[in-house]
Amino acid sequence: MIAATPTETSGLKASYNLGYVWLISVVAAMGGLLFGWDWVVVGGAKPFFQRYFQLTSEAQIGWANSCALIGCLAGALAAGALSDKFGRKRLLVVAAIIFAATSLGNALAGNFTVFIAWRIFGGVAIGLASSLSPMYIAEIAPAQIRGKLVAINQLTVVVGILLAQYINWFLVRDLPQGATDEFIRNSWFGQQGWRWMFGLTAAPSLLFFAGMLLVPESPRWLAKNGKADRARDILAKIGGESYAQAATAEFNPRWRARKFSMCVSPICSNQSCARSSSSAWCWRSSSNGAASMSFLITPRRFSRRRAMTFPPCSKTSRGPAR
Repeated sequence: MIAATPTETSGLKASYNLGYVWLISVVAAMGGLLFGWDWVVVGGAKPFFQRYFQLTSEAQIGWANSCALIGCLAGALAAGALSDKFGRKRLLVVAAIIFAATSLGNALAGNFTVFIAWRIFGGVAIGLASSLSPMYIAEIAPAQIRGKLVAINQLTVVVGILLAQYINWFLVRDLPQGATDEFIRNSWFGQQGWRWMFGLTAAPSLLFFAGMLLVPESPRWLAKNGKADRARDILAKIGGESYAQAATAEFNPRWRARKFSMCVSPICSNQSCARSSSSAWCWRSSSNGAASMSFLITPRRFSRRRAMTFPPCSKTSRGPAR
């Protein structure tokens, strides 16, 4: 007997619908873009909202720049448990809504306290997106191209930083050299310019929101929560029916809890083995009533070794629990 796993001949090396997979990954990676954008935009706006709110102490200025970290911590800590309960997609939709709402809230803030409140709330979206965007991509991507697709999220973080910096510069490119605090506070730059820096973040946030409504839920989360049929439908769009069946079996918790063994006999003589012609899996009952499973190598794989003899599978051997 040779210990085996369901992935050795599972069909996971399929012909993928790359356009569909890449589209889903790019949409999910918008969370990374907003993570970079929203985190950096405050740096460009600082010289202007600082004058508008008349912040005079270093403590106030530092608090304005870093208060979002509190929300980031809360979002990152809550992301795992909430996404396990409600799904990756739903939490990313919520993150998109928070990104849009808080960007507009900061843009319309009339006093420093309201501004801080919106920044902290916006940090929650950053914490959610930083955790869930790469998680979602990893769970929906085929193993052979998973690294490439997850790397998209890292790329979009940098793109978001670059876009925020460029927009900040573009909005204040006409600021006169040597402008005084009084001039900045009473000019368009101090009254409206910094508001546009925050408000424009709502544009990619709404794109992220619309995109996440169209992409499917994580098939791994669906299978984990007893929705294997929906998971297989999504996986079939990615890699076909054989890939869908193999991938669903690979991450279904009920399969992981079982023990596996491998039978190298082309014909199983065990009378309790119920093997169908379309399946390579051989199910048998053990003495304690627990289900066990054997993998039968079909005669076709041994077509060049017909002179070999194979022992019958008269007993069920147990491999290590998976």
